[in-house]
Amino acid sequence: MLAGDDNDSDNDTGGDEQVGIATKTRAKPKKPSQFKVLMLNDDYTPMEFVVMVLKRFFHMDMEQATRVMLHVHQKGVGVCGIFPYEIAETKVNQVMDFARQNQHPLQCTLEKA
Repeated sequence: MLAGDDNDSDNDTGGDEQVGIATKTRAKPKKPSQFKVLMLNDDYTPMEFVVMVLKRFFHMDMEQATRVMLHVHQKGVGVCGIFPYEIAETKVNQVMDFARQNQHPLQCTLEKA
């Protein structure tokens, strides 16, 4: 038998010596799931405190923070921002801890965007 005959039989049985075009597939990194950080209205937390929280933890300017605070006040809930899970969870914990330290019942939660 010739050496070439062995290769031919490999190709017939689906061997790995096949001729083709080399293509480079680039794996697209999957975007992380996004989560909304929601602030809930209550009848006790002062509006000024809510504005301060929005400015401090969500880097809103005064106008934007006031707009979100009024939305929360009027509708009962409002979106503070949309983030990957770990960041959203951290923001919720920061807001809840800060509210507790200042003896306010402000509630913050997250949900899948």
